[in-house]
Amino acid sequence: MNHVTSQPHAQPRGLAARAVPGLPADFRWGVATAAYQIEGAAAEDGRTPSIWDTYCRVPGMVVRGENGDVACDHYHRMPQDVRLIADLGVDTYRFSLAWPRIQPGGRGPANAKGLDFYKRLLDELEAAGITPWVTLYHWDLPQELEDAGGWPARDTAHRFAEYAALAYDALGDRVKHWTTLNEPWCSAMLGYAYGNQAPGRQDFGDAIRAVHHLLLGHGLAARHIRRAAADRGNELELGITLNLGTATPETDRPEDAEACRRADGMGRRLYLDPLVRGGYPEDVVADLALRDAVLPVQEGDLAVIATPIDVLGVNFYRGTLFSGVTEDGSPVDAEGLPVTRGVERDLPRTAMDWEITPTALTDLLVGLEQDYGVPTVITENGAAFDDTVDADGQVHDADRTAYLADHIAAVAAARAAGADVRGYFAWSLMDNFEWSYGYDKRFGIVRVDYETQERTPKDSAKWYRDTIRLTRGG
Repeated sequence: MNHVTSQPHAQPRGLAARAVPGLPADFRWGVATAAYQIEGAAAEDGRTPSIWDTYCRVPGMVVRGENGDVACDHYHRMPQDVRLIADLGVDTYRFSLAWPRIQPGGRGPANAKGLDFYKRLLDELEAAGITPWVTLYHWDLPQELEDAGGWPARDTAHRFAEYAALAYDALGDRVKHWTTLNEPWCSAMLGYAYGNQAPGRQDFGDAIRAVHHLLLGHGLAARHIRRAAADRGNELELGITLNLGTATPETDRPEDAEACRRADGMGRRLYLDPLVRGGYPEDVVADLALRDAVLPVQEGDLAVIATPIDVLGVNFYRGTLFSGVTEDGSPVDAEGLPVTRGVERDLPRTAMDWEITPTALTDLLVGLEQDYGVPTVITENGAAFDDTVDADGQVHDADRTAYLADHIAAVAAARAAGADVRGYFAWSLMDNFEWSYGYDKRFGIVRVDYETQERTPKDSAKWYRDTIRLTRGG
């Protein structure tokens, strides 16, 4: 039964699609998803629980107690979903592999049934002429490894490298584009410091240990993949994906400049400096010491972390205005230590209550080019809005269409300013399980009716399709 409501030649209402000047013919266009958010089949074919399966069962942690047991049922509807991707006219599909599906429990041999699913996905993508862009880790740590200490434990980095080796050895002959980690800041800080994502722990010291071990795991995996690709003569484009924003001072006060230094240090430089420059930023290490937090670096770690990458994935959702003082002008501190304060502005917002700041994306990409010089791809960018289904059965999401248009234009502006940006992937292909928000927030350019699993391309999907075609000169 076909569960896709698609109008491949329908024109979206509102904003008209047009070619985006400044984007070259080889610019990569894609859509992105993550395994736990869409696959479902949580206990099928040998998959074991991840930290998200466990976290979703903790009362009060996820909206309405929802979980990813079924999600978008992509595991069973994958061929149909690939046809949906093909109808969008994109050339690339970014998806993640489920660690507990490929290596149940996080140890031991690969699970053939788990690998078979991804091999079938690669078959479908190849038949549709779509390039796979694989992410090895999008937050679904096997629960057994969390029980053994999780990312704050050094052994987890080695377990990740072992899993990455299993995945590459099975799929590397068919996949050129490999991303090790998705958003290690979120894994470390939201998962271990703030406790509002899996595994839900609240220990700042553990979070900082997790930062280092995530990066070490990246480096160990990257080394194996590079060696294996060279031995096989495979083409390889290897990278990592970071969630990045901009830190702008509210005023020219020294306190605000200092607040931005701290925010940029913890959000950007703590990751990119060791990845690209081979060492952690000294000022950030000093900031951490004030909180009795230590990066557990051992001899040789930094060289491993700095294993060369070919591309930096950038997930962008907003830039932030920061201040180092309260609204009444007194210093911002917590437990006697300086902290930053995000300053709210009178700007349009998404359903996540995130400010919409497309020009900040241009600033970010230009700054990354100047500071690190690594080619970039926008691996996620998109917005949740409170979509409604119109009387015609369609979703006329003019707000999301405008969001995409403004941010793609910002990418073109960054290229014009000298940034080597090579692609843009819309987040997300379809509405899905939005982590601690359950199914309450919809990021998709394709609507999913979770009761029937019917897929309906929204106006934003049709606009994106037409924009890609016109920009390519079609």
